[in-house]
Amino acid sequence: MFITNAWYVAAWSDEVGDVPLRRMICGSPVVLFRSGGEAVALADACAHRQYPLSGGQVIDGRLRCGYHGFEYNGEGICTAVPGQDTVPANTFVRRFPIVEQDGWVWIWPGDPERAQNQSPPDTHWLNDAEWDGVRFTHLYNCRASLLHDNLLDLTHEAFLHEASIGDDSVYTNGITVEASANTVVVDRFMPRCHPSQLYVTAMGVEPPMDRWHTTDFQLPSLHVIHCGVGTPGAPRPEGYHLEVLNAITPATENTTWYFYANYRDFAVSNSEINELMYNSLKQVLDEDAVALEKQEQMIAGGHGAAHDRLIAQDAGVAKARRLLRQLLDAESS
Repeated sequence: MFITNAWYVAAWSDEVGDVPLRRMICGSPVVLFRSGGEAVALADACAHRQYPLSGGQVIDGRLRCGYHGFEYNGEGICTAVPGQDTVPANTFVRRFPIVEQDGWVWIWPGDPERAQNQSPPDTHWLNDAEWDGVRFTHLYNCRASLLHDNLLDLTHEAFLHEASIGDDSVYTNGITVEASANTVVVDRFMPRCHPSQLYVTAMGVEPPMDRWHTTDFQLPSLHVIHCGVGTPGAPRPEGYHLEVLNAITPATENTTWYFYANYRDFAVSNSEINELMYNSLKQVLDEDAVALEKQEQMIAGGHGAAHDRLIAQDAGVAKARRLLRQLLDAESS
């Protein structure tokens, strides 16, 4: 059901502190907290009676179970049992590999040995003083695959998001697709188009303008969409740039954590533009949530067609589905 031998975003760094944070990750309950300042992720079930450790409290970097007071260190090893001096042998809970990078806490829910030589994807824009942006966390009531499809076929912008970020050039211009074993890149160039009012206001541009977005899907969890608007005919590097980071983390079979960040290299530290972007993009994400939940209900209820009727704009969707299936098959074989 899930590709587990991979890095997934579990939380923003500032979400993880001295209060236990519970997250479902690829079907497993996980508790996150800090021990000695370091982010820690443990299985959210006490070894004693399986009480959720997230219902306890962090004391001096140790996580104390709220049921009978068993205490666990940052390695997941029980260090104290109330009422006795000794701890029963092999009393521990699973500890997940964690990497904290660029304001995100990444977790490896699969075989920990396979995480040792793997690094999370590059998201340096989140930690770059020359970029500014807004971010969101959503739990969507849909399976992760629907979010992947949604991000690889952005033609829906013109219809679902007509009032915020959409314009007809998104579907009247075609795409090019490149794929490797673990990436799918979908590029769309929209010459001399009329960008949405959000872009016109935020960037201070006058249409017509060239517009582009390149979706770089780094399987199985991160879509980085390199967006831009520029003077017609000018090279892309001379335009205004957005880096849209979409971290997709399966929670359960039909719910998904969506960690979203929209960062820009213009109007940095401009609070008015931040507010404009936040309000407009919140609307976009809410519209996506409604649409994807409706799709989930149709699919889960068995009311949809047996197979999607894909079109030319779905070339990236088709390649990603095939690669995700290959990764899942390889892991389960």
